[in-house]
Formats: sequence, structure tokens, C-alpha cells
Amino acid sequence: MSIPFGAVIPFVDHLGFTLEKFEGGESQLHYAPRPEHLNSFDVTHGGAVMTLLDVVMATAARSVDVSMGVVTIEMKTSFMRPAKVSAGQILTARGSLKHRTRSMAFTEGSVFDAEGQLCAHATGTFKYMPRRTTEPLGDLPTD
Repeated sequence: MSIPFGAVIPFVDHLGFTLEKFEGGESQLHYAPRPEHLNSFDVTHGGAVMTLLDVVMATAARSVDVSMGVVTIEMKTSFMRPAKVSAGQILTARGSLKHRTRSMAFTEGSVFDAEGQLCAHATGTFKYMPRRTTEPLGDLPTD
């Protein structure tokens, strides 16, 4: 059961991430990479995996105070194995808030393949920011 992100994030919508858990400093996302998200080795592109890690850590940070947004300050990623997927398979990302100050969140996240093997791990630091109150940009010109 996917739950709403609580924020409009067009890039996340484009990639098709779904938020499955969002509470108490913990988050979980699912991601079914499409063919256009693969690299030349026919595995999930590292940039897509890093985006998944960034978002799962950010949602873990936000889960303790949904009135605030977060922005990424720094992120370190280690890739353990290719994030291989076959048709219908998903990657699972889990994030957790390890420490929080009034303005900063220190997190970690991991991405697992359909067999439960660890593909990538990251740590990240996020700054809490007031949520945006403006309307999303909507359709942007493509030329």
C-alpha cells in the first residue's frame, strides 16, 4: 500500500517511487526501474539508485516532523553490487534517522534487490527547512 509523499516532487513521480513506510524516523520506498532507467550494462543506473537513497533518507528525516521540509547538505554512497531487476521486480529502499538536532538530520539508507541483497548504502545530512507554500510550476516548456 503506497502512501502519499506529502510534498509534490515531480522527479520522484517521473521515476515512479512509492512510499510504503513513513513514521518514527523510518521510511521505506519501492522502485520498479523502467528500461530507460538502466545503464549500458542493463542494470539500474547509479544516478537513479542515488536518487532513491536521497529520497528514502529525506523521508526518514521528515517522518518525525511532517510540517518541515528537508534539503540535502551532503551524501556519501557506496555501491556493493549492481541493482539488477527483471520485469515486474522492484528495488526496496529503507531509510532511518540516526540523530536529529533542531535544524539538522543525520540519516542512512540502503537499497536491496528483489532477492534481498544489499546493492547500495548511503549516509546523508539534511537541513530542516520550512515547507514551500507556493504552487508547483506545472508543465514546463520542453524547448
